[in-house]
Amino acid sequence: MPLHPNRLFPIEPDACAIARRLYDGVSGLPILSPHGHTDPRWYAEDQPFSDPADLFVKPDHYVFRMLYSQGVSLESLGVPRRDGGPVETDGRAIWRLFAKHFGLFRGTPTRLWFEHSLASVFGIEERLTEANADRLYDQIAEALTGPDMRPRALYDRFNIEAIATTDGALDDLAHHAALKRSGWHGRVLPTYRPDFVVDPEREGFRANVERFVAIAGEPISWVGYLSAHRARRAFFKSLGATATDHGHPTARTANLGAGEAAALFDRVISPALSADDAELFRAQMLTEFARMSIEDGLVMQLHPGSVRNHNPAVFARFGTDKGADIPQRTNYVHDLKPLLDAFGNDPRLTLILFTLDETQYGRELAPLAGHYPALRLGPPWWFYDSPEGMRRFREATTETAGLANTVGFNDDTRAYLSIPARHDMARRVDCACLARMVADHRLDEDEAYDLAQDLAYRLAKRAYKL
Repeated sequence: MPLHPNRLFPIEPDACAIARRLYDGVSGLPILSPHGHTDPRWYAEDQPFSDPADLFVKPDHYVFRMLYSQGVSLESLGVPRRDGGPVETDGRAIWRLFAKHFGLFRGTPTRLWFEHSLASVFGIEERLTEANADRLYDQIAEALTGPDMRPRALYDRFNIEAIATTDGALDDLAHHAALKRSGWHGRVLPTYRPDFVVDPEREGFRANVERFVAIAGEPISWVGYLSAHRARRAFFKSLGATATDHGHPTARTANLGAGEAAALFDRVISPALSADDAELFRAQMLTEFARMSIEDGLVMQLHPGSVRNHNPAVFARFGTDKGADIPQRTNYVHDLKPLLDAFGNDPRLTLILFTLDETQYGRELAPLAGHYPALRLGPPWWFYDSPEGMRRFREATTETAGLANTVGFNDDTRAYLSIPARHDMARRVDCACLARMVADHRLDEDEAYDLAQDLAYRLAKRAYKL
């Protein structure tokens, strides 16, 4: 395409029209959900969801963290307590409380996902209020009794082609095995998440490691521990896994010699654990997992940078994943270097990097992914899975890493009904970004159409080996 005299300035009076044309070309594509947290039991047992609160409120930390921030107790929202103490069990009461405080979600993606779900799944296009809460509750509850609202039917209705769950290294994957035996056509894939047997600072680490190596029939030694990981990864692969996932506090990696690593393992399973050894062990294991991924082909995902359970009172009362995980500054250039020195130039490794530190996109992550064959950039995650977060991601990374070094979108959710809404949002934002490039004469529209297909579908399929 010859250089246009106004190439860097919008000459298309209506970039929205371009975006709409691009969106029309991708809105009906199947959904690939290669990283998420839905419950495999849903698909294996295919039972109706119990009530609207169970569907929309209790499993969604985006919902209850906002309500908690405004003084609503987690007990009143039905969140289970660790000690088995009393919490609200009346779904209608939880729903009414949600409706009373629904105005708190103005301007947030949570509202967009919720209202998209109401409209597209239940045909409800009115805003939730205290006045209509009971009526909408009854309408949703009645709909949930129908066969078209069971998990497998929704899988088809949402046009899902494949969906991955996230499963601990100690999980027996019984629900995945049951799905495989059932002959159902849906693809629900496990993902290997070994954090509870990798992070020495996790509660019950020593007992978890003992159980872990015993499952694999290995001794509790460094060599036996690594062999156990290889055995468990093979087991996950046998049930369809294509990826692993690692939620470490930092992106630090290490590449110790065999003797040093064995001595470190002995120290971290001893009672005299130090914070420095815990961090070094996590760092060493990321490099070990990269080596294993080259061996077995599993795609590796790294989700660093969350200070887990920042609120000790909430953790003590309710446990993990209760909305109190807070982002921290993350370093990639130096922290990843030991792993990249060993394996960054090997195209057999796919390491997908995520971040909760947006300042890293332009300065570190895009340049790294724009150079190393092993690296890809994951989409905006968690707090930045939003229209503005997605737009900032494209603006910060595209000119340095390109689009081919990204992996499309994944929804990272426990809230099943929000999956189509999240993918639809991502497709709209990406089409808007591409339309601006067309209007600026940085792309031709046929190129933008092809790239929209990549971002909505093909990149995820390729990156996650689906």
